[in-house]
Amino acid sequence: MHREKPRTHCASVGSYNGFKDFISIPKSRQDSVRLVDGGSRCAGRVEVLHRGHWGTVCDDYWDMRDAAVVCRELGCGEAIDAPRRARFGSGSGPIWVEYANCAGSESSLKNCRSYDWGRQRCNHDEDAGAVCADSVRLVDGGHRCAGRVEVFYNRTWRSVCGKNWDIRDAAVVCRELGCGEAVFKNVQFGPRSAWMDDVNCSGSESSVKHCRSAGWVEQICNRLAGVICSGVRLVGRSRCSGRVEVLHGESWVTVCDADFDQQDAEVVCRELGCGSPVEVLGAAAFGRGEGQVWSEKLQCRRTESQIHFCPKSSSLKHNCSHDNDVGLVCSESVRLVDGLSRCAGRVEVLHKGQWGTVCDGNWDMIDAAVVCRELGCGEATDALSGAYFGSGSGPIWMDNVECRESESILKNCKSAGWGKHNCNHPKDAGVICSSELH
Repeated sequence: MHREKPRTHCASVGSYNGFKDFISIPKSRQDSVRLVDGGSRCAGRVEVLHRGHWGTVCDDYWDMRDAAVVCRELGCGEAIDAPRRARFGSGSGPIWVEYANCAGSESSLKNCRSYDWGRQRCNHDEDAGAVCADSVRLVDGGHRCAGRVEVFYNRTWRSVCGKNWDIRDAAVVCRELGCGEAVFKNVQFGPRSAWMDDVNCSGSESSVKHCRSAGWVEQICNRLAGVICSGVRLVGRSRCSGRVEVLHGESWVTVCDADFDQQDAEVVCRELGCGSPVEVLGAAAFGRGEGQVWSEKLQCRRTESQIHFCPKSSSLKHNCSHDNDVGLVCSESVRLVDGLSRCAGRVEVLHKGQWGTVCDGNWDMIDAAVVCRELGCGEATDALSGAYFGSGSGPIWMDNVECRESESILKNCKSAGWGKHNCNHPKDAGVICSSELH
């Protein structure tokens, strides 16, 4: 039975049903909060980490002030709903907090007044939830980092219309979800009711809700926006070279070098759009990671499109630490050719397994900066035209490139379309990056 009582912020409650005085939730480097089973990191059942175990929060007196603290702590914008009665499903394990008793101004849930840890009269049918304003999720894609884009609006999840949906819009969604880079912008066919239409993100927004659009008007849409984000990343020298980290739940975890082979490497490089594996490196070659080391062995078969689709085995024979973090060098999806180093030369991009050039139409320093950043080569010092580093061969993949400063990879920049050009190889574009000067 749900118990209603006027909210108070007094120092104690005396002998209220035998509970101790209100105390502050212990401050610890291990304390944490998450939202579970709501379809995105900004909506779901509230869970807190205490003594190494995730537990739920009872919905007694749970209100918008409590939800506001959770949303603020997660960086998810304002609270728009504080659901009770296990709206996002019943949790399991301990119920750590019965009465959060937040004022609403706290920076973290652990700073709110609460009854002693684990002492409560609730069951999991009373688990509290929160829905924050910056709520987006991906559905029907096989895992939380792929699928049709839905945003939470007016207390309901709504599809996004796919008109003019592009890789920059997809990149904002992936970053908002903490899912790494956008590797594919997808459009699913309707018809279906949708709200947000003609989305036009610059690429730097923190939430897709902050992007320009035609407005929040319900309509029947024939093309629905979707995205596939990478659930793996390489941390180190460049986007295509570094320590392997895999998204597991809400956290990035490292991978043991004894449990990662060439077949796994091929899937990772392909998922990131980084060409083929060049080298698999053990013994924390790109530095020791933080947090957990993944407790499963990857058993990829080379054919998977994403690392999360690979079979996994929990029967590990190795006791790994961050000293065993595996690193990977891929051949990259962009390269600079015929210069004096890997940081200067003719620009070439990898598409459909084949290297091709970029036409110098509209080629400028913003475009060059994206290439240098993608390669981990510092700042752009020159954007060259007229085949300065010699004429290439094969396809001309990109023409009339128009990058924005927020793009992380050249493939995400707007262009005339893959293989569409009015150009020839004497107009191949080139770049010199600052690392070339050292």
